[in-house]
Amino acid sequence: MYSSPNFNGKVFVNPIPTKTGGDGNTMQLLAEAIKKHPNTKPAKTPGPFAVDYSKLNNLPTSTLRITWLGHSSLIIEIDGKRFLTDPVWRNASPIQYLGPQRFFPSPIPLDQLPHLDGIIISHDHYDHLDDATVVQLSKKGTPFYTSLGVGPILEKWGIPKQQITEFDWWQQLDLGNGFKITAAPSRHFSGRSIFNRNQTLWASYAIKGPVHNVYYGADSGIHPLFKEIGEKLGPFDIAMLEVGAYNDLWKDIHMGPDNATDAQLALNATLMMPIHWGTFNLAFHTWTYPAERVIECANQKNIDLILPAPGETYTYNAKGYVNKWWEAFM
Repeated sequence: MYSSPNFNGKVFVNPIPTKTGGDGNTMQLLAEAIKKHPNTKPAKTPGPFAVDYSKLNNLPTSTLRITWLGHSSLIIEIDGKRFLTDPVWRNASPIQYLGPQRFFPSPIPLDQLPHLDGIIISHDHYDHLDDATVVQLSKKGTPFYTSLGVGPILEKWGIPKQQITEFDWWQQLDLGNGFKITAAPSRHFSGRSIFNRNQTLWASYAIKGPVHNVYYGADSGIHPLFKEIGEKLGPFDIAMLEVGAYNDLWKDIHMGPDNATDAQLALNATLMMPIHWGTFNLAFHTWTYPAERVIECANQKNIDLILPAPGETYTYNAKGYVNKWWEAFM
């Protein structure tokens, strides 16, 4: 049992009423699933992609850099510390030869990652939490920062309890020297099977350094608390927000490009970095739609975007940057 205000005694709940994709529209979902949807995967394997080791092996002390590894896996280098979000190096499925397959390998082998100061796990879904990946990462003693209830899952896999810190929404951990990690609300759900739905919490995270401040939105539908997050934990230099795996049938739990750009305006971050796209086929839209549509939305709403290629490191300078890398693989 949890004493969290977000736990109703049986399950964790969202800040507002939320349909999770199978609530009352199962027949619509089945009808969509049996249709043929074109271009949901690349015509040819994207890549090869590789990180710039000369950058990653030299961690600057007062700079903000982000390297997108695909989907929601990001290396965030902020003011001399380095964090990794939702690391998934394999396919997003409990059975590796079934379910969503990666479009391309991670741009950096797991055993070649540089030193990490922390690993953030937003929630327990397979496209955000992979057992083999985190178990290997845990062997170096790296701290894990995660949401309520996810800790016991990590412990079950053999990760020592002393490496794990769990957060409820709005809980903050002071790392010293001007660094803070804060969990914030998101509108989603959890569960690694149909039998343990919403037994663990889902969250977004703010990482604040002595100079820079970023927001990792993880998975979320649109909700009214983005403005409050920006006011309480901002101002943010970069907000990393999900734009893929979207459909109107599950709009409460995933934003898509239109809602994500609205969330960006509510957060009032300087730059927006679209994530959660271009790596797995988790919806019915074309695999390039999230990037193409978010560019349109950003232009309409005067938002500066960061859209690097997988493995490409963006160094913050308060200016947007778009690399239309996907066009070579359509």
